[in-house]
Amino acid sequence: MVLPFIYRAIGSKHLPGSNITFVHLDSHPDLLIPVNMPADTVYDKEALFNELSIENWIMPAVYAGHISQVVWLHPPWAQQISEGKHNFLIGKDISTTTIRVTGTDNYFLSDGLYVPADQLENQKPLNLHVILIKPTAASNNCEENGEVASAKRLKLNTDDTASTASASSSVAPNLDYSTPNVKKKEVQNTSALNRTQTLECSASSSLRNSECPIRNVVKDVCQVLKKGDAYVLDIDLDFFSVKNPFKEIYTQTEYELLQELYSFKKPHRNATEEGLLDCVENRIHQLEDLEAAFADLCDSDDEETLQKWASYPGMKPLVELVHSLKTRMESPDYEMVHQAGLTCDYMELPHHVSTEEEIEGLIKSIKVLLKDMPKPTLVTIARSSLDDYCPSEQVDIIQEKVLNLLGSVYGTLDVHLDYSSISSSV
Repeated sequence: MVLPFIYRAIGSKHLPGSNITFVHLDSHPDLLIPVNMPADTVYDKEALFNELSIENWIMPAVYAGHISQVVWLHPPWAQQISEGKHNFLIGKDISTTTIRVTGTDNYFLSDGLYVPADQLENQKPLNLHVILIKPTAASNNCEENGEVASAKRLKLNTDDTASTASASSSVAPNLDYSTPNVKKKEVQNTSALNRTQTLECSASSSLRNSECPIRNVVKDVCQVLKKGDAYVLDIDLDFFSVKNPFKEIYTQTEYELLQELYSFKKPHRNATEEGLLDCVENRIHQLEDLEAAFADLCDSDDEETLQKWASYPGMKPLVELVHSLKTRMESPDYEMVHQAGLTCDYMELPHHVSTEEEIEGLIKSIKVLLKDMPKPTLVTIARSSLDDYCPSEQVDIIQEKVLNLLGSVYGTLDVHLDYSSISSSV
């Protein structure tokens, strides 16, 4: 969880207190909200940090007024939120005093986070942009050179200086996500470049004369950055290769039973506000029952307790699941089972252990992207290895590739390894 780094940057005036744009490269959106946390907790930072976990740390910063735009750049295997622009409100639910949103994507509905706008106070608008990043194949490598082309280069200027902001990278792997900062700048074209030149793909027979797809991503992201007063770049290494750790904890049968128990009934395509509210109410009741059932099982998983909960609507698979767990484990961790189930709603967690070629292809795509984006003040990198989201056998290799990439784009880096007792400068 990276929020302490953002707050530290705000406190040191490297970041302004509001209208920050957050560019998030990750296989997970991390845009959920602590379901039962009082909204006013965001104003007590120590209490807030204690409430947050790796999947729900960005939205409280939005509600607190710090972040106004989020760009989620995701790989092809991560599809939790639909592509495109999502403009909605986040605020305090007047009936529960918790943080809720008017967003109607299944990502929010399945966690029971939707409420109508008239039920929210202290409303803050959020512009969410969900953009797919595809690996650049070696045969379709997009190169920027003097002969082929140079895309328009943009730079980010601080309020009181025209110089390009410096970049540093803070690698914080233990924290599943880390962040950067930048002061308000004015986006402008550098005059030294030919504005008629474009970035093109080379080599591929099918794409030889076409524009590189990543160029459109550059254009979209730069348009978003113009709206913010600061720009934060956050890279999670599981963007490049990701595992669903629960698939290694539970058998395929157990995982399928969890999916059945926690399945989310989506609303109709053109559901009315009433239909959305019914959907959310049913979902909240379903999750409350499941949480209560597994809490009971923590106290006693005897047949009487099990049969009691199995009689509830939709809970019949609980019997087979518990029996299976008890044959393999002396004392199943039912709290962990519930946490695993919460990831099995309308879509599985991403699980794609990338080949070396796929990792290199994504590195090349991100290089093209970053070379033509404004330069951030601080880049934070999360390893996500301790929780097994980024494969442990790949994380160091990916980290080295990402640091080399940042060095090639931004020059000398000041790298702080937060997961290590030793900080180093590169």
